[in-house]
Amino acid sequence: MTIAIAESIEKTRAAVARARADGRTVGLVPTMGALHEGHASLIRRARSETGFVVVSIFVNPAQFGRHEDLARYPRPFEHDVQYCDREGADLIFHPEVVSIFPPGFSSYVEVHGVQDRLEGASRPGHFRGVATVVLKLFQIVQPDVAFFGQKDAQQYRVIDTMARDLNVPVRLRMCPIIREADGLALSSRNAYLTETQRRSATVLSQALGEVRQQIESSERRAEPLVELARSRIAAAPESRLDYVAVVDFGTFEPLNALRGEVLVAVAAFFGETRLIDNLLVDIPS
Repeated sequence: MTIAIAESIEKTRAAVARARADGRTVGLVPTMGALHEGHASLIRRARSETGFVVVSIFVNPAQFGRHEDLARYPRPFEHDVQYCDREGADLIFHPEVVSIFPPGFSSYVEVHGVQDRLEGASRPGHFRGVATVVLKLFQIVQPDVAFFGQKDAQQYRVIDTMARDLNVPVRLRMCPIIREADGLALSSRNAYLTETQRRSATVLSQALGEVRQQIESSERRAEPLVELARSRIAAAPESRLDYVAVVDFGTFEPLNALRGEVLVAVAAFFGETRLIDNLLVDIPS
């Protein structure tokens, strides 16, 4: 195993500084660990675009709500190290919580507007925690490019807005959703599903596929698309719908009629496990 692991901010900065002295650009793939093929696709994209790839593995307590799954969130660190090494990452930044949130920590980042809808409404405080820790990662690693997955499209938009508003000199890449053969979007939380719930959860991608078909058949009204996805998901065994929304991808404002970059976003519980998925389409004016 050749990959370097840094637990301290100082060692991470020193490794990045050496890479820059060698003339290499720096890519960052922020993760919470429990890596899967979706994360691997981000590492490969970073490997193809940058000369020094940093993968952060940090289960961020600030983005979990009071009744969410922080304590049971999977932490298979040795597996993750092997994953990063196999995919050609150069450095794993694996800090302790106290390094990121030392005693007396009291500064948080808010991205008002986009953070307040969909995931933000369902998980109050979530994006405050996400934006804060990602800004800290940007400050520590100072990447040229950072890579995120489309499955967390709202997270991408929150971070993109934050970086623009605060003049963070980083380019962002949003990479495609990676799916299982049956369409289920890869997620670390899929491991929580029972066999029945796992089969049922494919309804998310199936519903989005039917929405795509309607859009390709020239449906431009949001309401029928929302109702189609709602009824499809609500009928699945052990499912409990959280939301279906059709929004402008730039602002996350709800749309009545489809135009421009449109995100169709869904969230539902299967048993106690909450999953999200989405469809991004570009509708010409």
